[in-house]
Formats: sequence, C-alpha cells, structure tokens
Amino acid sequence: MTTDPKHLTDSEASAEAARLIREAYQPTPEPHPMTTFRDTTPVPAFGPTPPVPQPDRRIVPEWAAGVAVASIGIGAGVTGLGCGAWLIFQGLSSVTLLGVIAIAAPCVGIATVATAIGAAISKAKRSSTTNVYQGTVIKRTDITSTARGIGARSRIEG
Repeated sequence: MTTDPKHLTDSEASAEAARLIREAYQPTPEPHPMTTFRDTTPVPAFGPTPPVPQPDRRIVPEWAAGVAVASIGIGAGVTGLGCGAWLIFQGLSSVTLLGVIAIAAPCVGIATVATAIGAAISKAKRSSTTNVYQGTVIKRTDITSTARGIGARSRIEG
C-alpha cells in the first residue's frame, strides 16, 4: 500500500479515509486536568452549612507583592494630595474682600521693606560718580539723504 495520495487506488483511498476517521474519533489517552469541582457532600436541611476546606497553593512573587503594596501607598498619597487641594480650593472659593486684605497686608509689607532695602543699597553704591571726559568734542550736523528705487537709504557723512 502506498501512502502517496496521487498513486492510491479507489479501494486504498477508502481504506485510508476510514483509518483517518477512526483515529480522529478515538478518545485521547491523556486525561485533561480538572477545571471544575462539584461537592457531593449532603447539605443539612436546616442550620448553617459546615465549612469545606479549600486548599490554596498559590505563591505570589516578591516583586508582585511589592508592586501591590507600593500601588496602595501611592494611591493613598494621591488621595491625600487630592483632599488637600480640595480643601484649599474650597477655602479660595469663599474669599471675601476682608479676607484678601488680611492675607495681602503682610505680603505688601514684606514687599515694601524689600523695595526700600533694595533702593537704599542701590543709592549707597552710586553715591559718588565722577565722569571725566578728555579730548575734543566734535558735533556734526551734515545729513545726506539719497532715495533711489524701492530701497531708500539715509547716510550721515562726515
């Protein structure tokens, strides 16, 4: 019997097809792992149901536990910042003129003192300025203007 499909006779092709169908519908030799569990313990007619042990063998890697703890900490920190911002904005939304004056008065006082100190230091630095000019001073007033075409130019010639 040849296995090349081009050279099979009709009886060989039928036998090969029957063999393939038998192989396809045979039960698999390896059992599949269980994905469900049905508890067949009888449930009492009244009263609480007794607990059933449910063993858990999962192992959480250290990095996953660290990420979980860090995300909880970051979430709590961001929530605290959000609450603080909310309180600040609630306070700012109920601002009155008297409140603005009460908050601005110390700031204005500090700014005034800083300006006065800066002015005093500036005057102390330039208390004595002496300008000494040496040489001849020439003042030229000759102006020549030539306008030609689109670009007009003015030149001072001297």
